[in-house]
Amino acid sequence: MIRGLNDLHSKRFHSTSISRTSTSLAGSKLLFQLLGVFAEFERSMIVERVKAGLKRAKAEGKVLGRPRVSTAVEAKVVALRKQGRGMRAIARELGIGNCTVQRIVAAS
Repeated sequence: MIRGLNDLHSKRFHSTSISRTSTSLAGSKLLFQLLGVFAEFERSMIVERVKAGLKRAKAEGKVLGRPRVSTAVEAKVVALRKQGRGMRAIARELGIGNCTVQRIVAAS
C-alpha cells in the first residue's frame, strides 16, 4: 500500500500524463496529493454506504451473517470434543466449517 508521496516515488510511479522528471515539481506534488484526498473521500463514502445498507437491512428484519447450526449439531460438536476428537476432524465428520466448530467449543 502506498502511504505517501515518498512511497510513490520509491515505487517508480509512471503516468502517461506526467513525465518521470516532472514528479518533483510542485504542481506534480499537488496533483498526487489531490489524488490521495479524492481516494480517501471515496473510501469514506463507500464505508458510509455499506453501514447505511447494513442498518437498513437490520431494520427490515433481515438476518445478517452465516446461518447458525442447529442445537443438535452444537451438542454433537461438544460431545465429540469431550471425547478428545480434533476440531478439524469434527468439522469434516459433521460437514461444517472449522471456524464453526471453534466458535461452538469456545462458547461451551
